Amino acid sequence: MQNEKLIPLSALQHYAFCPRQCALIHNEQVWAENWLTAQGQLLHQRVDRGEPETRKGIRYERGVLVSAESLGITGKLDLVEIDLASGVMKPVEYKRGKPKRDNWDRIQLCAQGLCLEEMQGRPVDSGALWYWQTRHRADVPFSLDLREETRQVVANVRKLLTDGETPKVIYEKKCDACSLFDLCNPKLLGKDRSARYVDDLFDEGEAE
Repeated sequence: MQNEKLIPLSALQHYAFCPRQCALIHNEQVWAENWLTAQGQLLHQRVDRGEPETRKGIRYERGVLVSAESLGITGKLDLVEIDLASGVMKPVEYKRGKPKRDNWDRIQLCAQGLCLEEMQGRPVDSGALWYWQTRHRADVPFSLDLREETRQVVANVRKLLTDGETPKVIYEKKCDACSLFDLCNPKLLGKDRSARYVDDLFDEGEAE
């Protein structure tokens, strides 16, 4: 992976949410600022500004830069908790919204754990997601299935970025919460009437 560009950890969450969103952001450099992204940026700025501290035997390190050369991924972690007695590390990712049924956030978090494992040479068994909207912290075990899903997403993102292609739009309910909704136009572009138009032309021709 040394000769390939490192994939940002955020791209994994973008791809898991929507491959088209990932391509628009990381291939086409499309981005849209709105109140949702502004809230997210403010939340992460507050977390990153925090100074390292130790409380009750836990060391809290913020804004930690990590990478995993074997996977070709890199990024900055919101928070890493280190148990000083055991040396156990746990990445903590802060999210603006609320817990999700799908693994979008868990995949990004697991990739953070894989980075820490490779850099520190010791296992990282779990992480945590903290959601601003619900003020809820959810512990996430890094199971074999989640690790495999994460590695597969890394491979998929690498292919997407290497090919440089943007997937066709498919409108789903989750599109309504996407910051790129207006630029992507999922409802408009998802209704491709070209085939129906061609069929109508032939139908009219046969009628004549």
